[in-house]
Amino acid sequence: MALRGTGARLAALLTVLLVTAVTACTGGDAGESAKPAADVPGDIVVASGRDVTGKNGIRQQLIDAWNRQQEKAGTGYRARLVELPGSADEQRSQLLGALQSGSAAYDVVNLDVTWVPEFAAAGLVRGLPDAVLDDDIIKSVADTARWDGKVYAVPFNSDVGLLYYRRDHLRAAGITQTDLSTGVDRARLQDTIQLLEDKPPKGYEQGWTTQLAPYEGRTVNAVEAFASATPDLALTDAEGRYIATVEQLTEGIAELRQRTGKPYTLQDAVHSDEGASLADFAAGRTAFLRHWPYAYRTLHQTFTAEQLGVAPLPGRAVLGGQNLAVTAASQRAGKAAELIGFLTGRESERCLLDAGFAATRASAYGSAPVKCPLTAASPSPSPTGEGADRMPRDKAGRPAYAGRILLPALRSAVQRPRTPLYGAFTQTFTAQLGALFGDRPPTDAQLAQGLDEALRKALPD
Repeated sequence: MALRGTGARLAALLTVLLVTAVTACTGGDAGESAKPAADVPGDIVVASGRDVTGKNGIRQQLIDAWNRQQEKAGTGYRARLVELPGSADEQRSQLLGALQSGSAAYDVVNLDVTWVPEFAAAGLVRGLPDAVLDDDIIKSVADTARWDGKVYAVPFNSDVGLLYYRRDHLRAAGITQTDLSTGVDRARLQDTIQLLEDKPPKGYEQGWTTQLAPYEGRTVNAVEAFASATPDLALTDAEGRYIATVEQLTEGIAELRQRTGKPYTLQDAVHSDEGASLADFAAGRTAFLRHWPYAYRTLHQTFTAEQLGVAPLPGRAVLGGQNLAVTAASQRAGKAAELIGFLTGRESERCLLDAGFAATRASAYGSAPVKCPLTAASPSPSPTGEGADRMPRDKAGRPAYAGRILLPALRSAVQRPRTPLYGAFTQTFTAQLGALFGDRPPTDAQLAQGLDEALRKALPD
């Protein structure tokens, strides 16, 4: 897989800027500062969460392709992927601890989009030139790589909430219109669920499920509800300060209560993460599922296109994904930048899309002849271990839903609050909203008042 086109230009631009930045930080007189700081030969260590495309997934395949280039050129460099265990919350803590203490020699970190402000404000990752976010990167996705007017990362793979549904369940309940791909609003979704209640399919329990356990999944679902109830709601301003009102929070809580109520939502959703909700949906306990794009491939290892459908999420959907950044302490900043340019170039993004991720570049979804040179990208194993690729694809080999559903969803998605104190925000937000799912939930106004007070403490002016 050759490094060319967008990837090559991006790599060159990143390398020049980072070498200049390293030189500027070394101090000294004019003669000394004119000498660029050379990279230290050795492994370029990339720290990342688990690759949802499975063992020897597409991220590792791309890194292997870059390593083959380096070996052929005799550069003496080699990239090594380190996957961090645990949930996203636990991975964030591990990365923060490692970079702050210097206990791990990471050169590139794969940051959740919500972590960029925190790592940038703490000086743990390097600033990058604005030009690395070219016009091919989807705008909503590109915005996640910035903080305080500067660029600190390059989007690697994106994510957005989607609505999966069981067409076979709909038919079993006597519903003839089983193609919901053009979208459904919340009212139609509830009407459909009511029809399923009247004539439940075998194994069916309740209408839909999602991720409401006390972790980031609950935050995501709540932000989607809040943004749907109040489209212009901003929980934080551009500086990361809390700015919402009790009235706005009350409307958001009312929406969250309505969409997670017992008449429609599987009771186990309160304890579910991505894996548990996916399993409940696959087992037929629900007809609808809120999940991420990688579930499209996973579910199609079991279901056919006649049994399974996907649609835009009713209301607003939250943007997710990961961005690549060069650590401030890296001794291989220039070469690390070259690696990032390769991993986020047009061809690599097409490989990520083919493998089941949401690509960050519009060209991966378009009619332009951007292809993935990795022949193994399509048939690599699924997260549940199956080897055969059963995912429906379009004539160009992309996931069949990519252009019609996934790309528009990414473009219209909303971000979670942008703040260097995101860890404090999500912990507070998740904990306070837990009362909604208890035996004696407070009123919307009572819960909003408590949430407002807690967020003001967590995100001080």
